[in-house]
Amino acid sequence: MKFTLLTTDKNSNARAGVIHTDHGDIPTPIFMPVGTQGTVKAVHQHELRDDINAKIILGNTYHLYLRPGMDVIEKAGGLHKFNGWERPILTDSGGFQVFSLSSNRKLKEEGAYFRSHIDGSKHLFTPEKVVDIQRSIGSDIMMALDECPPGTSDRAYATKSLALTHRWLRRGWDHFNATSPRYGHSQAFFPIVQGCTYPDLRRESAKFVADLGAEGNAIGGLAVGEPAEVMYDMIEVVNEILPADRPRYLMGVGTPANILEAIERGVDMMDCVMPTRNARNGMLFTSHGIMNMRNKKWADDFSPIQEDGPSYVDRAYSRAYLRHLFIADEILAMQIASIHNLAFYLWLVTEARNHIIAGDFAAWKKSILPILTQRL
Repeated sequence: MKFTLLTTDKNSNARAGVIHTDHGDIPTPIFMPVGTQGTVKAVHQHELRDDINAKIILGNTYHLYLRPGMDVIEKAGGLHKFNGWERPILTDSGGFQVFSLSSNRKLKEEGAYFRSHIDGSKHLFTPEKVVDIQRSIGSDIMMALDECPPGTSDRAYATKSLALTHRWLRRGWDHFNATSPRYGHSQAFFPIVQGCTYPDLRRESAKFVADLGAEGNAIGGLAVGEPAEVMYDMIEVVNEILPADRPRYLMGVGTPANILEAIERGVDMMDCVMPTRNARNGMLFTSHGIMNMRNKKWADDFSPIQEDGPSYVDRAYSRAYLRHLFIADEILAMQIASIHNLAFYLWLVTEARNHIIAGDFAAWKKSILPILTQRL
C-alpha cells in the first residue's frame, strides 16, 4: 500500500490524496461504509459500486471469525471472493466488539478472553491471532488489537489501558512482519492511537505509533462518550505527531458535521454505522438538512427525496412513497434510505476533496455546515 499526498488546504489542515492498493486506488478524504459481517446492511454489492461509488468497505474480524468462520472464508479464497467485492476492504481487529461485551470478556496480558454473543462459546483474541485472522480474511488494510477505554475513563485506567495497548501493538506489529499475505495481494497494518481524552497520553501514543513506521495510522477511542469538542481537540493533538506522508484513519466517526471537522484537522479516512443505522430508522441526510421520513409532513409530498442538487436514488421515489414504505414496515424503505445516506456521505467527502484541491475548503465547510445540521 502506498499513499500519495496531493495537496493541503491553504487555510486548514485538510488534505487530498490517494491510497494505492492492489484492489484499486482510494481518493482521500474518504468515507468507508461498514460491512460488519461481510455485507453492508440492505445494500447489494452492485449498488455499493455503481450507485454509491464506495471505494472501500469495512469488515469486522470478531463477527467474521465467529460466523461464517475462517474455514469457510479460506475455502472461498478470502473475503473479496466470498462476498464478491472487488475493491479494497479494511478489517478492524474486533477489539471494540470484544470490549463492548463487558460482562462476557476479561482482559489479560496475553489477550482478550470473551464469550461469543452467538452461542456463549469461549475464545481468546491475542495480538498475534487477530493478525492471523485478518491474513485469512485477506483484507487490504488490517488493524492492530487494542483496548478502547470509555471516553469518561479516569486517568489511572486510561494510563493502564494505554500501556497494555502498546504492549499488544508491539506484539501484533512483530507478528505482522513475520507473516505473509495468503491470496497474492499485499496487506497493510495500521496501529491505533489511544489515550482517552488526556492530551499527554495521546501524544505519547501518537509518538509510539509513528515510530513504528507503518503504512498508515489510526486514531481510536473517540466518539465513545466524550463531548464533540474534546474529540476535535484530541484529533488536533494526535495529528501534530502522526506523519503527514501516511494516511490517518479516524475510527467510528460519525455525523456529517463530525466528518467535516475531522477532515479540517487532517483526517483522511472515516467509517461509521450511522448512515445505514439511521437510514433503517427513517432518518435521511441530505445536502439541505436532515429528514425524518416517518413524519406526517411527508405524507402527501410527492417531490423527489432529494429535490435538487445531488441525487442518490431514483428520483421516481417520492418523499410520500418512502414515508409510506416506512409506515408499512416494507424492507424496500430500508434499502432506499441506506443507499441514499451512503451515497450522500460519499458525495460529501468527494465535495470536500474537490474544495481542498480548489483551495477553498475552509470557506465551503463554514457555509455548508449549518445547512447539513438543520432539521427539515
